[in-house]
Amino acid sequence: MLDWLRDHLWWTLSLSVVILVGTVVLAPLVVARMPSDYFVRPEPGSWSRRHPLLRGAAWAGRNLLGAVLIVAGIAMLIAPGQGILTILIGLIVLEFPGKRDLELRLVRRPRVRRAIDWIRAKAKRPPLVLPD
Repeated sequence: MLDWLRDHLWWTLSLSVVILVGTVVLAPLVVARMPSDYFVRPEPGSWSRRHPLLRGAAWAGRNLLGAVLIVAGIAMLIAPGQGILTILIGLIVLEFPGKRDLELRLVRRPRVRRAIDWIRAKAKRPPLVLPD
């Protein structure tokens, strides 16, 4: 693996920088635009009305992106970059059973909740509403 990393160092560093900048810019935007009732409303089923091939392609593309982010995050644990953050983003992008519970456990952590509420306050948005 180290030989592969040495051979592809430029590509790996470029990907690290792109993901770092992307997470620094996009994470606050996503958090600010998230509806305040995201965790208490039922999960949207808009894709259930789409054509099965389109639904399947979207599912495959999303899971492929999640897997690529996880692999890139593992590579960034060795190379410079946001390895753990990239792995977490990859896990969030993936679709798997129990994902909503995992998201809630993460959001209920006091430091994470304070950071999310701070970002939302800066964007003049109400804090997230969480189920009991």
